[in-house]
Amino acid sequence: MPIIIDRDLPAFDTLARENIFVMHKERAISQDIRPIEIAILNLMPTKIETETQLLRLLGNTPLQVHITLINTETYKSKNVSETHLVRFYKNFSEIENKHFDGMIITGAPVETIPFEEVIYWEELKKIMNYAEKMVTSTIYICWGAQAALYHFYGIGKKLLPEKMFGVFPTVKRCDYDMLLKGMDDMFFIPHSRHTEIDQAAVMGRNDIKVLAYSEAAGICIAKSIDDNKIFLTGHSEYDRFTIKREYDRDIAKGLPINKPVNYFTDEANENVGMSWCSTANLLFYNWLNYYVYQVTPYALD
Repeated sequence: MPIIIDRDLPAFDTLARENIFVMHKERAISQDIRPIEIAILNLMPTKIETETQLLRLLGNTPLQVHITLINTETYKSKNVSETHLVRFYKNFSEIENKHFDGMIITGAPVETIPFEEVIYWEELKKIMNYAEKMVTSTIYICWGAQAALYHFYGIGKKLLPEKMFGVFPTVKRCDYDMLLKGMDDMFFIPHSRHTEIDQAAVMGRNDIKVLAYSEAAGICIAKSIDDNKIFLTGHSEYDRFTIKREYDRDIAKGLPINKPVNYFTDEANENVGMSWCSTANLLFYNWLNYYVYQVTPYALD
């Protein structure tokens, strides 16, 4: 079944070309079905790229999924037009009294800044509190996961000696959790970050369950035991060339950056083996089905 998005959203044509089942709102209204309501708080500077990546994964299920894109009011992105934000995004104040079946809070390029010094930190805390009470299950990605672990559990982060950058082998720590259903014992997840969560602090809590771990990248997937919060410390949503674009960008800026681990398949750094595609699709498929659709109330309000 399709994801329901505005016909003029840039992702619409991209996903349609990829045979992802997208449906515009007018057609969806004519169907006698309640779609799953998913909100996405997009904190990434590459708004359109991130929209497309997440919508690609959310469109790979049998469910009809209606998307609401959310933007912060205390900070406006400089990398996308105001016209795009006004047309396709809502501010939190416009949706704060509405229930959602699921929510995704993305990463953001502010990981080296103390949480309290992030411009939109107070607004983000309000949104996370809202998600805990008004949303059936929320996925927190990369810095979003760090922010949620800090806000809800007081778990801090630390600066890494060098950027965690590449695609890292990850192993299950739980055989039968539904979020990992269909996955191999070992799978790959991209990471691109300068900080990491306090591993021991997470492991020491009895209200957080670690589902997947990497010897190199640390805790990769965890959740609250009530299934309300899913923490993804990597970027399984990345498309084939996202890491290459980041690598080329940093090289062009003269920034210190190592070649991404387990990513390029040639010495020229041009060809990429996408080893995390099935993992990403299963993660979001399982989340939508088992953590949202199977448990969310039919009447959201």
